[in-house]
Amino acid sequence: MEELFLYQNKILKTVTDQWYRSAFNAIDWNQRLFGIKGLRGVGKTTLLLQYIKFHYPEKENALYVSADNPWFYDNGLYELISDFDKLGGKLLVIDEIHKYPGWPSELKAGYDAHPYMQFIFSASSDFDILKAEADLSRRATVNLLPGLSFREFLEFRHGIQFPSLILTEILENATELSKDFNEKARPLPLFKEYIRNGYFPFLKNESAVATKLKLSAIINAVLENDMAYIQNYSPSNIQKIKKLLGDVAGSAPFTPNVSKIADKLNVGRNSIYNYLKHLEDAHILNLTHKTGRGISVLQKPDKIYFENTNLALALNENADIGALRETFFVNQLRNAGHQIHLAKKGDFVIDDSITVQTGGKNKSGKQITDLEQAYIAKDDIEYAFQNRIPIWIFGLLY
Repeated sequence: MEELFLYQNKILKTVTDQWYRSAFNAIDWNQRLFGIKGLRGVGKTTLLLQYIKFHYPEKENALYVSADNPWFYDNGLYELISDFDKLGGKLLVIDEIHKYPGWPSELKAGYDAHPYMQFIFSASSDFDILKAEADLSRRATVNLLPGLSFREFLEFRHGIQFPSLILTEILENATELSKDFNEKARPLPLFKEYIRNGYFPFLKNESAVATKLKLSAIINAVLENDMAYIQNYSPSNIQKIKKLLGDVAGSAPFTPNVSKIADKLNVGRNSIYNYLKHLEDAHILNLTHKTGRGISVLQKPDKIYFENTNLALALNENADIGALRETFFVNQLRNAGHQIHLAKKGDFVIDDSITVQTGGKNKSGKQITDLEQAYIAKDDIEYAFQNRIPIWIFGLLY
């Protein structure tokens, strides 16, 4: 185990406490067993290391490991837990745990056999976590770490601080909030920067070319490593999923014709449904449905968006601006914990009660004039007026 401690000491030297994700304070770090899930690159590893280095009171009894460490080629997770306990270990942090085969059962056994040890793990796929939650018999809670909100991006990238808001504050006080914000910064150029490369912390100071390459690498890693491993997809399956993503990128928000896609990829309809669901579980896509419809795994989504605008632009640098607005809106509302569906009038219904139409600065909102609790989320405006709210304000929700 010495090599694991040496690796931890080396990696902890690179970690600073200059800035924290807002999710850090929302996590109950005292739980005996919990996980953190989220897309690759959103900062899960940094969050875990910051806790060990700056907040865990007995850091000499803590150990960080990554499940893809070569140490696991010849050793097992349960063996690690047992040996760590003999050394007086109190906290074991296992990063990218989905890369270790059969981890839920070994983690459960270690948790039960070592009642004085705390376990924290991270994973990049909802699908693997959902299976684990069943195997762990409700022992573990799991926290979602999304990418940076527009608010977090402002503080992380530009040092501009603004408090997080709740949705009712935005809807009721948008005029004053937009005035307050504009006294601190000009929102429109910052928002355009965020849309292109602001969702992932690691993109700070990267060129446009490097940004595109790194985001493409994330997508490939999710498909070729995470999904191939967790779902046991063959290389031919992964190639078909890439073609499916290409179709989505070419016309997002994508209204899928499942039969046509299935014929094109030479697979069954159920395979397409599974591909889409697994891409959503991996935080690559957001699937949306109309209001009033039950949602099952084998059900066609009514519209498909990329999970965030950065990924959308990485796959299609000429992505439609209207699609990017909708992608941003769905992303920020869902990441803040709201339910969002496609509306019969307007674009979206939030929490089954609030209708929102997105658009540019000249959007009239005629479709929603006869609706109560209806708003227009407008791009390219700095200030709110009546029910016309700058779309960037919805990026202050978390």
